[in-house]
Amino acid sequence: MDTTVKALDTNGPATAATLVATDLQPFLHDAVVTLYAPSFVISRPDGQLGGGADGFYHGDSRALSHLTVTAGSIALAPVVGGLRGADRADFRAILRGLGEVTPDPAVALNRRRTVASGRLEESFEVTNAGTQRVGFRLTVTAGTDLAPMERVKTGHAPDPVPAREEGGAGPGGSGLAWSRDGFAVRLVSEPAPDALEAPEGRLSFDVELAPGASWTATLRCTAAHADGDQFPAAPADAVPWRTPALRSADRRFDQWLDQSVADADRLRLVDPRTAEGTGGVDQFLAAGAPWFLTLFGRDSLWAARMLLPLGTELAAGTLRTLARRQGAVADPATEEQPGKILHEVRRSTQNFNEAFAVPPVYYGTVDATPLWITLLHDSWRWGLAPEQVEQLLPHTESALAWIRDQAAEADDGFLRYVDRTGRGLANQGWKDSGDAIRHRDGRLADPPIALCEVQAYAYEAARGGAALLRAFGRPGADVWEEWAEGLATRFRKRFWVEDARGAYPAVALDRDGRPVDSVTSGFGHLLGTGLLNQEESAALAARLTGPDLDSGHGLRTLSSDSVGFNPYGYHIGSIWPHDTAIAVHGLVRAGFPDAAASLAAGLLTASAGFAGRLPELFAGHGAEAGPRPAPYPASCRPQAWAAASSVLVLRSALGLDADVPGGTVTVAPAFAGAYAPLTVTGLQVGGARLDIALAADGTVNTTAPEGLTVVSA
Repeated sequence: MDTTVKALDTNGPATAATLVATDLQPFLHDAVVTLYAPSFVISRPDGQLGGGADGFYHGDSRALSHLTVTAGSIALAPVVGGLRGADRADFRAILRGLGEVTPDPAVALNRRRTVASGRLEESFEVTNAGTQRVGFRLTVTAGTDLAPMERVKTGHAPDPVPAREEGGAGPGGSGLAWSRDGFAVRLVSEPAPDALEAPEGRLSFDVELAPGASWTATLRCTAAHADGDQFPAAPADAVPWRTPALRSADRRFDQWLDQSVADADRLRLVDPRTAEGTGGVDQFLAAGAPWFLTLFGRDSLWAARMLLPLGTELAAGTLRTLARRQGAVADPATEEQPGKILHEVRRSTQNFNEAFAVPPVYYGTVDATPLWITLLHDSWRWGLAPEQVEQLLPHTESALAWIRDQAAEADDGFLRYVDRTGRGLANQGWKDSGDAIRHRDGRLADPPIALCEVQAYAYEAARGGAALLRAFGRPGADVWEEWAEGLATRFRKRFWVEDARGAYPAVALDRDGRPVDSVTSGFGHLLGTGLLNQEESAALAARLTGPDLDSGHGLRTLSSDSVGFNPYGYHIGSIWPHDTAIAVHGLVRAGFPDAAASLAAGLLTASAGFAGRLPELFAGHGAEAGPRPAPYPASCRPQAWAAASSVLVLRSALGLDADVPGGTVTVAPAFAGAYAPLTVTGLQVGGARLDIALAADGTVNTTAPEGLTVVSA
């Protein structure tokens, strides 16, 4: 999970008696989300904004909560609607009965939406294809509560703020305005409405149309915080990667990649603290819309790592953005510690309820720090300039020291977490809902908790950190390699448990060092990291492809055989695309391409069920319950690491890896033959273009940058 899960989940399972309508997180599964970070719009499938989480948002604040159109007593019958890219959408409707002399519709409304940073544009075009002259009053009603995001998420939105009429120069002249606490919103129309009613927020237009005629009005809404954007939108012409083009025998794969890269493009934000001399602005991906459209350590790092085959610039920006905010002091209120990488950054404190609140800069994560080190290592191998790597090595040493000190603090030498604030995240790995870490019998684990995947991340970070230190002539490489091997030995002794199907690693160790013995998707995060030997990897490969975990649409987070399994459980039965993609890559790295192919095929099937825009997570019923996966209704969509998963799956299918310092790029197709003939152009390694073509007979043709030797299996 990206962050602050639903407040009820974060603080443990709620009873039915605690849930009332106003406590419920809004559903999003049928929403249309248009995005241009840090702004986005959520609407109904017919284009209307009105209720739940609907609205136009900017910088974690809701600028409009309602924007509806009516035509007096004439019914609007939606016909079709949806995305036209990441930041645009169209919606068509028929004005039933108006001007109709045959069964054919005569008058239609086409609503076009475009969102940009701090700006929403809605265009309404009415066309009369009938034979009669028609007239009616079209009314647009706008309103807002100016709610902060956490209030929307908990279902406790404040009362509406009355609109006021406000004059101004330029198109539209007078318009409607709202403001509170330094957040200002203005809505104008071109042409000006025939009637403007404030505080009701109504703009009315008298429309007269001859046969064959059309009428258009455009509404523009702007939103801004008085102190500016915390993380501004990235320049449209400064995309920090090379955009790939995939053409395969399976058009679902092509669509998934195209939509994913387009969504990632609109999730880009920049660090306003970008230092001079970096050659531009430091960019990173916001975690996802609507709940997490800001900087997250874990999410931004994983997304950048998955996108490395497109270039290293995003990774470099992500690394530097987080390095500038790396922990420097011990602060129990924020869980900051020297060397630690943060969890999330917000404009202000998020107060979800009396027991759960998150400060603006929050360090409650156990895994972002090792993931930061590994991203730097992998970026170096993919061709990040040595001088940029070297600038970050002091931060690497601080992050390694944090890992060492945290592990030394525990009696067993494992990396653990516990919420010391009493109001923060109870679980601080990626499965951070309060009921995520549980024993096989359903009991929740007691903290401090040592997660299995976090030990794998720490192992990989120690090895990667050692490689960086050695390559750049800094001391400590041997020590960190020795530390990693000690961790692997301890893990082998303490984490492995057994059931009727054989041995497997527990999802965690609890406060007393007892294995938390549930069977989870966490196995996939261990593969290919070096923590396991071949026999152990084979055991996990067999487990991951079993029907209790492999749903046919991806990996379930918790085995369907487990006590407490819930296909709609946030981390106890649902399917997360990034989680499955990580397992796919791990299986390929560990030498099990057939197992990887099965999981990848399921994820590809799921992508088609979501029109190529895979959500943060979806329900874990599986393919046996139907050909299309059921949504998790409150899921983010788009979401950074879900989008980036398409690139990681493509990389895994191609067996693609890079070692620019060593002068090689590896292309050893693992299961790409299932999608052949396949051509992908516009990948990037070492700062230059990489193209790969796989023929139906398995022949591979690679066009690699000069100076790199192509290695095949």
